[in-house]
Amino acid sequence: MEDFWKKLHDKIDYFFSNQVGFSPEASDFYTLVVLLIALALTCYLIWWLLRTYIVYQVKFLARKTKTYWDDALVKSRFFGRLTYLIPILVFELTYREIFVEYPDAYEVLKRIVNSMVVVSFSGAVLSVLRAARFVLERKDYLKDKPLISYEQLLRIFVFMVTAILLFSVLFGKSPMFFLSAFGAISAVVLLIFKDTILGFVASIQLSANDMVRIGDWVTMEKYGADGDVFEINLATIKVRNFDRTISTIPTYSFISDSFKNWRGMEESDGRRIKRALNIDLNSVQFATPEMIARFRKIQLISEYIDKRSEEINEHNTRTGADKTELVNGRHMTNIGVFRNYIERYLEKNPYINTEMTYMVRQLEPGPNGIPLEIYCFSREKSWVGYERIMADLFDHLLAASLRFDLKIFQNPSGSDFRSLVK
Repeated sequence: MEDFWKKLHDKIDYFFSNQVGFSPEASDFYTLVVLLIALALTCYLIWWLLRTYIVYQVKFLARKTKTYWDDALVKSRFFGRLTYLIPILVFELTYREIFVEYPDAYEVLKRIVNSMVVVSFSGAVLSVLRAARFVLERKDYLKDKPLISYEQLLRIFVFMVTAILLFSVLFGKSPMFFLSAFGAISAVVLLIFKDTILGFVASIQLSANDMVRIGDWVTMEKYGADGDVFEINLATIKVRNFDRTISTIPTYSFISDSFKNWRGMEESDGRRIKRALNIDLNSVQFATPEMIARFRKIQLISEYIDKRSEEINEHNTRTGADKTELVNGRHMTNIGVFRNYIERYLEKNPYINTEMTYMVRQLEPGPNGIPLEIYCFSREKSWVGYERIMADLFDHLLAASLRFDLKIFQNPSGSDFRSLVK
């Protein structure tokens, strides 16, 4: 190879000096330019052949194999990066033979080519890191881990090493010289990479404490986020809200600020229903014999009515209560019977998980009536199914309240005032 470039050099130099008539200095200069162009075209041809045929064959073979590592390397463009590295190495091995007699040009080209080697090798390393993330993301026990954060941290480390090596090559200094200079400006670097460092520390804490995973439903009112986490990286966590917007939240905010993670609900046996019916105070009354006879026809509480009536009559007889006045002794109320009806209805509802806590409780009366709160857990935890079950439950209870001579409280509207005037 050395004889080839030597002969080519002599022929071109002879052409410029004898055929064209250039001076020795000009002939020498144009000879070097032509040789450099020829070498560059040769390297380009090598790159084109590798890119067009070799990489294509590698991609074809990768699809045929059962392992995923080769597919990940193809996806991360590792082999494409190698097609840059090989021609550069060929250029480095060849230009020495051409410019060995020209120390100034040789030194400049040496630094440029070595810099290109460093950049190309760095690109190949970055591709391997990305391929490793693709492979690890397929592991079931790592799917919910912030692997992209660790990849980004390693990428930053590779960038820093690449920058030091580039400065070392371009300025002809030892890498230790730039490392010592780097230590002197560490305060500035810490300031520049403050968010990155905070994000990295937060990523480790989030992962170690299992606070957030990809796929978790989180609510963070400070940032208007309410949806599913779909990306965790070094600086930010991205949440796809239920209105299809995307909230981008600094990673360290999940450590410094409060947020709600609904994973516990999704992993449990039910999703909580906690809602109250506001009963109009004016509709609450003691149950008359006629009302009790009507309540007895309701299948869910007929047994309760019989048992309760027997207990009340026995108590009133034993205490000698004057039944001519309802306030004397013990009596059933329509709101109490309705509360028992709701409990029985929850027990028989197949969509309510009765193995978890369920109850109907009466809260403190207020300006909007008596809150009768239903507390239970739906077996269906998906948003659509949960809302449907809760709507069906309260549709029934709102309509059933009328059978107990109860009224649901609501503030008067314009039609109420018009009816009053008439």
